[in-house]
Amino acid sequence: MKSPLLSLPGAVPAEGVDDGVAAHYGDLFREQRALADGRGFVDLSHRGVVTVSGDDRLAWLHLLLTQHVSELPPGEATEALILSPHGHIEHALYLVDDGATVWLHVEPGTRDDLLKYLESMKFFYRVEVTDRTADTAVVHLPAGSIAETPADTAVRETPYGRDLFLPRAGLDDFAGQYGPPAGLLAYEALRVEAHRPRLGFETDHRTIPHELGWLETAVHLDKGCYRGQETVARVHNLGKPPRRLVFLHLDGSEVHLPPHGAAVRLADEGPEGRKLGFVTTSVRHHELGPIALALVKRNVPLDARLVADETAAAQEAVVQP
Repeated sequence: MKSPLLSLPGAVPAEGVDDGVAAHYGDLFREQRALADGRGFVDLSHRGVVTVSGDDRLAWLHLLLTQHVSELPPGEATEALILSPHGHIEHALYLVDDGATVWLHVEPGTRDDLLKYLESMKFFYRVEVTDRTADTAVVHLPAGSIAETPADTAVRETPYGRDLFLPRAGLDDFAGQYGPPAGLLAYEALRVEAHRPRLGFETDHRTIPHELGWLETAVHLDKGCYRGQETVARVHNLGKPPRRLVFLHLDGSEVHLPPHGAAVRLADEGPEGRKLGFVTTSVRHHELGPIALALVKRNVPLDARLVADETAAAQEAVVQP
């Protein structure tokens, strides 16, 4: 869905899966600084919104998700994954229960497959799954924001800020009261700085939670059975995921950022050297300069000199070898 906030002065549309919202509003670094200072908001209205209601909603979701949600207190935010039978990540869900309904948002382009899966798993449980994307938009307020939450709004409060589930028809009014807006590029720069993975960027068809650090935030290791749990338990006990997420400081003299999928190699081996991984997200940060997340083989030495595409890169471990 195309956001009405794209009509604001200076708005430049995002591309790819983030099409429909603004990449920036004319000043990327100013927008980043505002978010870092707890000011403004980010339009995430292109994300899918789904609700689950009914007496069995938490018990039912508990059976499907990697997270422990059967006793999730109202208002407590969490995140969870849905895995394939082989333990590969298929969906990432960001949710909160308001006491009567679970509200969740997901990556653009994943909603339909998620709804199909949830509907197929209802069986005899007293739950109702509803697509709310057409009438509800997600807006993000940064950590430290003193802006008041609009009345009767579902809210996910996290260390990184608040995700608000707002009536889509009220986006224009919200922007007028809570500005200035910050674009998705500013939001993504702070996400990369915080080492937070994103489905479809840090993941591919064979990614498991251990590779990205999602065990700490989206997987509960002591809960009952769910699809893909055997892989989670086996890799956790053996301690050997095949790849690991790293944070890269990129050479600031390069004009172009390495794109998603760009090869990561050892600097000493040159452009024809072995591919050790790939860049998942690269951004320009208002303080750190060009930075990136990348997925590399587990045994890449922590002190290895790397190149991402043709850009020199120094790594910091997100997931330890």
